[in-house]
Amino acid sequence: MGITDLIAGFIQAELDEAGGALELQRSDLAQRFGCVPSQINYVMSTRFSPEHGYIVESRRGGNGYIRITRVRVDRQTLLMHVINTLGDELDLGSAKAIVSNLASSGAIGAESAQAILSAVSENALRSVPRQYRGTLRADLVKQILIHLV
Repeated sequence: MGITDLIAGFIQAELDEAGGALELQRSDLAQRFGCVPSQINYVMSTRFSPEHGYIVESRRGGNGYIRITRVRVDRQTLLMHVINTLGDELDLGSAKAIVSNLASSGAIGAESAQAILSAVSENALRSVPRQYRGTLRADLVKQILIHLV
């Protein structure tokens, strides 16, 4: 079992014990598991994302925290949340993670997921200058998800 699984398991157990809402210190978690704070960020973004039924709020800095709330939302609400939280730019790795999480949660079908990933791939965007690909990728994913709502 890797460090990511250990951290996710610990957070999940704490969430269950707390009744679905939990506030943690990123630095405390990193110290507890002997890892860097960015490892905690990775766990948050891959295991406790909106697509997995969680809302994560965080504040960085000395008194920074991570607040995790488990939510049950319908497909439309989930898709709208993802659309609204996508930034102005989206790298390919993040697009893959978002689409994969949406497919895993059942919010989009496997065929839709594959179509989105094909549309935003480096190969599909090769004629677009590199500095604009992230912006175009974000716009494409948003528009496709809006269509699926």
